[in-house]
Amino acid sequence: MTIALIDYGAGNLHSVHNALRKAGADDVTITADADIVAKADRIVLPGVGAFRACRDALVAIPGMVDAMNEAVNQRGIPFLGVCVGMQLLADAGEEFGRHEGLGWIPGTVRLIEPGDATIKVPHMGWNDVVLNCTPPLIEAGEAYFLHSYHYEAADPAHVAAVTDHGGPLVAAVARDTIIGCQFHPEKSQRYGLSFLSRFLDWRP
Repeated sequence: MTIALIDYGAGNLHSVHNALRKAGADDVTITADADIVAKADRIVLPGVGAFRACRDALVAIPGMVDAMNEAVNQRGIPFLGVCVGMQLLADAGEEFGRHEGLGWIPGTVRLIEPGDATIKVPHMGWNDVVLNCTPPLIEAGEAYFLHSYHYEAADPAHVAAVTDHGGPLVAAVARDTIIGCQFHPEKSQRYGLSFLSRFLDWRP
């Protein structure tokens, strides 16, 4: 099995790479080559930073978004988006203005505005992952989060799990062969490695 870990200058690449290897992956390629992504058995899109910068960097790689679309949305290749990599699945993000996302799972990424004024942003540290339905891959537990913007999914059926930080926040989204997690599996120790192992074994 080949796993393409997309390098667009916006991710914790080596930490995610190491976590995938620890979870059981033998063939993980860190790549900015659209042809390699198109041929992979699994695709992972990490992401750290601002929505717009990540989106612009991804779109700037020749043929990358087309390769992702063809592999995931036409051939059903399993896809994992992590943190901003998950947020890019939305229609748009509102960080530093409104910017178009991939539009794979309808929704908008907006600033976290806790209902309790004593709750600080960013949402940082360990928090519960609570199942919203019977999602693929996601299990209840505790994971590590670090984000100031959150995914507001247009369809609640796409919300796989939630967490709480002054109100409910989306912890994971899912549709067909696509799954995105707001938490960082590479920083979530046993919980994160178990999640990545299930992704590697996933046969949707």
